[in-house]
Amino acid sequence: MDFLDEIDHDKLPQHIAVIMDGNGRWAKNQGLLRVKGHQKGTTAVRETIEACAELGVACVTLYAFSTENWNRPKFEVDTLMKLLVSSLKKEIKTLQDNNISLHAIGNLSSLPEKAQRELEEVKEKTKNNSRLRLTLALSYGSREELVKTVQEISLKVKNNLISPHLINEAVIKEHLYTHDLPDVDLLIRTSGEQRISNFLLWQIAYAELYFTPVLWPDFTRKHLYEAIYNYQKRERRFGKTSEQIN
Repeated sequence: MDFLDEIDHDKLPQHIAVIMDGNGRWAKNQGLLRVKGHQKGTTAVRETIEACAELGVACVTLYAFSTENWNRPKFEVDTLMKLLVSSLKKEIKTLQDNNISLHAIGNLSSLPEKAQRELEEVKEKTKNNSRLRLTLALSYGSREELVKTVQEISLKVKNNLISPHLINEAVIKEHLYTHDLPDVDLLIRTSGEQRISNFLLWQIAYAELYFTPVLWPDFTRKHLYEAIYNYQKRERRFGKTSEQIN
């Protein structure tokens, strides 16, 4: 089946989030070092964001590096940080050619200074692009984000800037890293693992979850089309009944 032909362009997910899993296993299957899998994975990133831009998806968020990933072997972490810098430099043309703006969420101050500088430079160069908003989750953990949110709101309560009884979902959303993004419609995780791994826990409350056994370096636009087709075949009720939706 050609899933692209089956996609309804009037029912596209507005926000797709991706847990890019399987780089290490892909490399191991090839008899290569884990870092080679991460390098190969950048091709899948490029193909995915180009395909999303062409389809008309508004927002894509990629789980690039979690707070827990800092616990990996130092060589792998150092290599990932270098790969981040080189990829940002290399992919600036892809972003500009496809009218994609780059953003980032997470504890960005924990990144190496060189990575921070390169990230800010690319964000600045692409800030006026409007076709697709690409967000990289870097040194990101959803629980840490929620703790930060509670701390910021608590401080405002302490300083009489907000009353406790006025705290609602909208107030919480305003203090999240993703305050200017819509909630996630479709969450894709590659490599066959079926867990969330501390990613956008608040934002995926009503997201459709799609798990594929494909390892991230092997993920192509065909796999993306299949995920979107699968998404469009589901009934999203948001707590209502089928009769209410229809």
